[in-house]
Parts: sequence; structure tokens; C-alpha cells
Amino acid sequence: MKETEISILKDRLPFWNRLSSEEKLLLSQNAVSVLYDKHTAIHTADFECIGILLVKSGTLRVYMLSEDGKEITLYRISSGDVCILSAACVLQAITFDVCIDAVSDCDVIQISSAAFSKVMGENVYAEAFAYKLATERFSDVMWAMQQILFMSFDRRLATFLIDESAAQGSESIKMTHEEIARMMGSAREVVTRMLKYFSSEGWVELSRGMVKIRDREKLMEII
Repeated sequence: MKETEISILKDRLPFWNRLSSEEKLLLSQNAVSVLYDKHTAIHTADFECIGILLVKSGTLRVYMLSEDGKEITLYRISSGDVCILSAACVLQAITFDVCIDAVSDCDVIQISSAAFSKVMGENVYAEAFAYKLATERFSDVMWAMQQILFMSFDRRLATFLIDESAAQGSESIKMTHEEIARMMGSAREVVTRMLKYFSSEGWVELSRGMVKIRDREKLMEII
């Protein structure tokens, strides 16, 4: 592993300085830099536990997939973030599977689950970090569930558009209605109907493969 990537491990893993020389060597020898193209399925319930992911650039989406193929986006992680649920097999308290795909082209450092599990078993600081991060992510999961169970669809869609605008850094959201529906765990027809209503009110402007926010304040009022 290159020195620059080892430096990233030091920066992203707060327990690094609490590791022994052997533990540092084990993690660095079992960490690889991987490039994922946009829309690549990085992890599913059918894949083996791939380990910890440290995002160098790009954005990953963590979601659940129902038996009938419906997707529910739980949260996203971007440059500087660490994904722990990709190594759920090393966390005994986690008993459900998540899927992860690349929202954009991504460059990540992947630490094998076997190496991380061994370090966790021997180092309380690594174990505490893993469970702390998992707990923080469960807050995101609960927020996603709350939206689905208790929030009206117009509020959910307005929230999605505001969040997606922030993620893309633009008022113009480059996504099709089908992609929005998939990420929200809804039907395309439902999304299209509500977007057309938003458009008729002058809150958004619709074009092929794009939704442009025209009145952010009105969307915020819905939320």
C-alpha cells in the first residue's frame, strides 16, 4: 500500500494511534484501493462481506432491498466517510443485510473483513469505533424509516429534492423519474404525478432526465 493511502488510514481511523505495530501492519497489508464505476453494485446480500470502506472520492448509497425488488435508500456516504455496514459480518449486533452501490465514480480503500475482525477482537479502541459508527448509521436508518412510515409523499419528495440538490451541488438535479422512484422506494407513476403537481405550482421545472428547483422556499415550507 502506498504511503499516501496509509496516511488516509491514519486520518480516517481515529483508533490508529492506539494500535500496536502488528495491528497497523495487518490493516495496511489487507487494505487495497479500488475504483468503482457509477451504478456499480458494490455489496448485496448475495455478496461476501467485503470489509470496511473508506471513501476517497465519490458517493456511495446504502439501501435495503425488499423481496419484490423495491429499494429503500437508508443513507449516503461521500469523500472522507467510512462505511461500516459493508462489514456487518464482523458486528454481532447487526443481523440484517444492506446493499451498497456507487452513485458516482468512486475511489475507495477497502479493508478486508477478516483483518478488521481480528483487530477488533484484540483492540478495544477499534471495537468501540466500529460500534459507535454503526450506532450513528442506525440514526440515519431510523430517519429513513420514519420518513417512509409517517411522512406524506409530498414531504418525502420535497425532502429528497432538497437533499439531492445539496448532494449534487446544484439546483438542477440530474435524475430520471425512474431513478428518483428507485431511490425513494416508490413507484415511478407516483413520483411523476407529484413532480407534475410541483411543476404546476411553479416549485420545480421538469425536463428530460432533470428536475430543476425553481422555488426552494416553497419546498422547505412543505417539509
